[in-house]
Amino acid sequence: MKAVGIIPARYKATRFKGKVLAPLCGKPVIQHVWEKAKGAHNLDDLIIAADDNRIIKGVESFGGKATLTSKQHLSGTDRLKEIANPLDVDVVVNIQADEPLIRPAMIDELVRALFEDRDIVMATLMKKIDNPEDINNPNVVKVIVDKDNFALYFSRTAIPFCEKGTAPFSPQIEKEQEKRRCQFFKHIGLYSYTKDFLFTFANLPPSSLERAEGLEQLRALENGYKIKVLETAYDTVGIDTPEDLTKAEEMLSKEIT
Repeated sequence: MKAVGIIPARYKATRFKGKVLAPLCGKPVIQHVWEKAKGAHNLDDLIIAADDNRIIKGVESFGGKATLTSKQHLSGTDRLKEIANPLDVDVVVNIQADEPLIRPAMIDELVRALFEDRDIVMATLMKKIDNPEDINNPNVVKVIVDKDNFALYFSRTAIPFCEKGTAPFSPQIEKEQEKRRCQFFKHIGLYSYTKDFLFTFANLPPSSLERAEGLEQLRALENGYKIKVLETAYDTVGIDTPEDLTKAEEMLSKEIT
């Protein structure tokens, strides 16, 4: 089986124009993503799918591989589909261009899940939330899963709801409450798909929950498809604002030192 990693990169991001080319610890954000993804063992190829020549030039400057895609695409998934269409691959990994803290192991884990279980058509990642401020932050997407770690729902709000006395981070939780203690999981927006399912998913019309939450993955759940969610020990920071860039710089600096 073969796998390709595709990094959809849009220049005119709504909240932070040109963020993928913003300098971060001496390199553009997208170079950090590229270098981390290149370290994955389970990818046979890696391509940046750009919507602007400024990104193409930026990628070429550090020796990356980029292709200019249509400016008419409404989502990164559509850009993925354009690049993946002519490729002889079995698995496609959607790697976010604004996630400079991803680890190669995260990508390998997602590819391996589809290689080892042919019934899985889509997989993604989650990480236990340790910072209480993230629970009610709408920019941090939460996920809940079933007993087999398939997604039940993704939301920008805090899920699950916790009864009084069972919320995490409470300084004193009685022993009988410990088993009912709430745990929240952050969704990390890396995805792997079988190539066939990528086209099925991209061709589905936007769903009502997708529109309500602003989360494209809900389209799969609303149409009855299952998403495997793997737990990772690694956290990431998505660059949506200049403030996120500062946070990512602090975290990267710790990695470097």
